[in-house]
Amino acid sequence: MTAKTQGLDTGTDSVLRFELPDPALAAGIKAGLERVEDVLHTVVDSDVEFVRSTALHLVDAGGKRIRPLFTLLAAQFGDPKRQDVITAAAAVELVHIATLYHDDVMDEATMRRGAVSANARWDNTVAILAGDYLFAHASRLVSDLGTDAARIIAETFAELVTGQLRETIGPGPDDDPIAHYLSVIGQKTGSLIATAGRFGGMCAGAADEHVTALRRFGEIVGAAFQISDDVIDIASPADESGKTPGTDLREGVHTLPTRYALAEHDPTDRDGVRLRQLLGRPLTEDAEVDEALALLRESPALSRARKTLADYADRARDVLRLLPDGPAAEALRAMTDYLVDRTG
Repeated sequence: MTAKTQGLDTGTDSVLRFELPDPALAAGIKAGLERVEDVLHTVVDSDVEFVRSTALHLVDAGGKRIRPLFTLLAAQFGDPKRQDVITAAAAVELVHIATLYHDDVMDEATMRRGAVSANARWDNTVAILAGDYLFAHASRLVSDLGTDAARIIAETFAELVTGQLRETIGPGPDDDPIAHYLSVIGQKTGSLIATAGRFGGMCAGAADEHVTALRRFGEIVGAAFQISDDVIDIASPADESGKTPGTDLREGVHTLPTRYALAEHDPTDRDGVRLRQLLGRPLTEDAEVDEALALLRESPALSRARKTLADYADRARDVLRLLPDGPAAEALRAMTDYLVDRTG
């Protein structure tokens, strides 16, 4: 692996295509992620084969491992060789994977990370219990990090659940739908990535002000990752993104670009009127999905979503100024740039 040209190979089925500026840092992060993978597989092992296979179903399906990656990068601002750093990185990834089991049940999803979802392979009850099993083991790992860490992960659980509940209920009649959406993704996605950065700094013994900055950076970048995914779902062909465009449209999910489109009210804009008609319901016909995608790609809504993403990236860069310069800070800047570049 060369840090300049290969991106960061996380050892899973996805590669984060941003540069790590320092070969020693790249090698250290790669080794750390390999240790995290070992912990993930060891900690959920069970003598009951069915429990083991269901718990490992999504662990083995891979993913970008963004949360443990950020934990390891955050630890560079202290002593990254401490074992607690690996424990924390594995714990936050277990929490994330557990939420995926539950999300798939609520979304009635049939696929996850290129594999059949647990609820489709088995049933909803098995998927829910497998997620609970991972939550339990994540909590057990965090308990080894001390009472402060246990309190933080409990607060993070509450944020995750609150965000999911608010998404399920939707914005109220007096709520701004766009502000509601951005707040929800801050809870559902930003909160756990914020905790990943906080844990990385804490467990490595970083200075308090640096831990605070890492937490804030993670909160912003976490939400930005979701906005980036929202844009990719509309803008990127499948051969570039590896994802089927319009997945959210087919499921009737309103992401940031579609919410911006729905907020428009110009009756003279025929394309806008037609787009709002299409977005008013789940789209089951391929022709309608293609039409909606074409309209969205030409609409101001997609440009507004890109602008919002750029604003989040600028806020993240501002926070990075609070951290010491060096390879780790450069890597976090590269991560921030990657968020914007991957949607181009």
